Amino acid sequence: MTRPFSVRGAAATVFVCVVLLLSGSALAQQGSLTIDAIYDPDQRVNFSGRTPTGLTWLSDTHFLLRERDPARILSVEADTGDAEPLIDIEGLETALAAVPGMSDADARRAVRSGRFVWNRDHTALVMNISNDLYYYGLHDGEPFGAARVRRLTRDPAVESMPSFSPDGSLVAFVRDHDLVAVDVDQRREWALTRDGDADLLNGELDWVYQEEIYGRGNFKGYWWSPDSSRLAYLQTDESPVKEFTVIDHLPYRLEVETTDYPKAGDLNPLVRLGVIPAVGGETVWVDLDHYTPTDMLVVRVGWSPDGDDVIFQVQNREQTWLDLNTADARTGDTTRLLQETTPAWVDVSGDPTWLEDGTWLWLSERTGWKHLYHYAADGTLITQVTDGEWELRTLHGVDEDTEWVYFSGTERSPIGGDVYRVKLNGSQLSRLSDTPGTHRASFSPGFERYLDTWSDINTPPQVRVHAADGTETRLVAENRVTALDDYRLATPEFLEVTARDGFVMEAMMIKPPDFDPSRRYPVFQHTYGGPHSQQVRNVWGGSATLFYQVLAQHGVIVWVMDNRTASGKGAVSTWPVYQNFGELELRDIEDGVAWLTEQSWVDPARIGIEGWSYGGYMTSYALTHSDSFAMGIAGGTVSDWRDYDTIYTERFMRTPQNNPDGYRKSSPRFNAADLEGALLLLHGTMDDNVHLQNTLQFVYELQQAGKQFELMLYPRSRHGITDPEQNTHLRHKMLDFILEHLRPAWTTPTRPSAPR
Repeated sequence: MTRPFSVRGAAATVFVCVVLLLSGSALAQQGSLTIDAIYDPDQRVNFSGRTPTGLTWLSDTHFLLRERDPARILSVEADTGDAEPLIDIEGLETALAAVPGMSDADARRAVRSGRFVWNRDHTALVMNISNDLYYYGLHDGEPFGAARVRRLTRDPAVESMPSFSPDGSLVAFVRDHDLVAVDVDQRREWALTRDGDADLLNGELDWVYQEEIYGRGNFKGYWWSPDSSRLAYLQTDESPVKEFTVIDHLPYRLEVETTDYPKAGDLNPLVRLGVIPAVGGETVWVDLDHYTPTDMLVVRVGWSPDGDDVIFQVQNREQTWLDLNTADARTGDTTRLLQETTPAWVDVSGDPTWLEDGTWLWLSERTGWKHLYHYAADGTLITQVTDGEWELRTLHGVDEDTEWVYFSGTERSPIGGDVYRVKLNGSQLSRLSDTPGTHRASFSPGFERYLDTWSDINTPPQVRVHAADGTETRLVAENRVTALDDYRLATPEFLEVTARDGFVMEAMMIKPPDFDPSRRYPVFQHTYGGPHSQQVRNVWGGSATLFYQVLAQHGVIVWVMDNRTASGKGAVSTWPVYQNFGELELRDIEDGVAWLTEQSWVDPARIGIEGWSYGGYMTSYALTHSDSFAMGIAGGTVSDWRDYDTIYTERFMRTPQNNPDGYRKSSPRFNAADLEGALLLLHGTMDDNVHLQNTLQFVYELQQAGKQFELMLYPRSRHGITDPEQNTHLRHKMLDFILEHLRPAWTTPTRPSAPR
């Protein structure tokens, strides 16, 4: 059946971001890009250049800059670029090496890693060296003497997640699942909690809380009060949570690793929120009696500016509502300020931003688009500050003297990101960034300036200083990468494709550099597809986009298109997937394929699809629910949503108990017998996120159905294949598989040439 498809504005809406004009002789001198040039650690070319990262404002006029060659940490005057050492790296190594029992190698390793925890005014830092904490005062003692270094702890147990109190006098950390504090001057420590063990975590997040709520890799579950007198902390009871085992198969005797991992429908950890004096004492437990312990997630914790109240957010396990609460730090008594609901699930949008008059700003997706709201102290709405069919993605803060609110959002383009400001009353919205692309802003403490890291699809990141009104004052890093000129790269094109119901989907296409419209080309599609996970963005894509260029140089058209739920076009675009993964995403993907096949230069018999994680799931789902694809590569696949964790899965699918049909329909392992096209499955054997179990379950069902496929496992790898040699192998495997099944009819197998 023919369905209506259109590309908005035809050629007018297909635009080229940057047109690279090259003479014929220059083209002749350019070489073809190779997998090894992108990924191989011995042959890799630096295509992204070198851009300062981790830039941190020290004041309204100076920011911290870390350089690696030579190794320096500098204080830089924002407008002039004048710099002076904030830390002398060699001096710090000398100071550490002078500490009794410290080896030169340990000192160098600790300093060069850059894993410092700073105090608030950047006058001191803490490092973890061989499982003990060391304090370094920038202005203490002789210039490079050991007097600057204080060893804060002496214990064989691991000390993790250190942080300074706001006044810099104390450092808190977690040891043996208990919260501990140490005085940096007296070097005296004391336990704040004493009942921690493998099942009872104090101030420490478990796997599912850090992965799905507080941020991947962030295991810290405690928060200092602004006056440094108290700490709020989560106590997490893991005893109801079932363990999952992953295995390292490489040693002669297998090494077994177990993690508390609640799968969809299982019991979650039980949590309590406590407040304890920083000097030690009894914990005041926040009153959570009106919530059911087994149906409760504590998803954000913070403090009121005066330190009298803990501000915390609670959701039910299916995340259909969110409460913003305040609790008296002395009594634990709680008051609800507001409750968020939507037609589907509620995403956590961050902490409230408090103003000096006691009012606060709050981000909400209640209208289907994330926007900013201004509330009175008691939770009464004053005004909606921003509005429209675009997203406010990052709130940078408020200059209360001028009443300017600074933020980043997508008002200009859903595939870019710009910096804006608006008055607190919602008037005078203005865009501060000029150049199309993606701008990431970091504002100085008083909002006098901001650092803007900008890139687009053709340009590696650059850094500039801007005044608060958007005026550029200095180029910090142009980051011109001449290596890109050595290769014959195609120019990506952005398009818009209209689905059958009128939804406009964003897409990117990379055609072969010698594209000939009289030929018919195969198409390789990359997908992710999960809610709020754009792949089509006007931003430098690094090695991923360069891999696409390799395919294009082999005569394959690369196609990246975001189905609506992945589009970044508001929460409203994601809600239709509620309780039913796969079906709507695939319908959108097939609408894109239908548009492709209407183009005279596309070979409809040679279209492939690839993705990792949710993208691996979508690839597996597509090949078991569609005959549109000649091949698919599915990496880190979720083959059965009952296998994945509670918090992510139940947000979108509810529990298996409440939605059994949705889980079964959404899981490709149950449709293995319907596999169409060539399939390559990839997985890391020690993946502790999407377990290898998923791929093995799918493999079993494919075998039972008599379906042939290919499988490549990466021992000792996790959810991402980060080992450089394994990653290079992975990319060669992908390229070979793609060319085996999609190679253009007029080509013969050849190895690409290196640049001259």
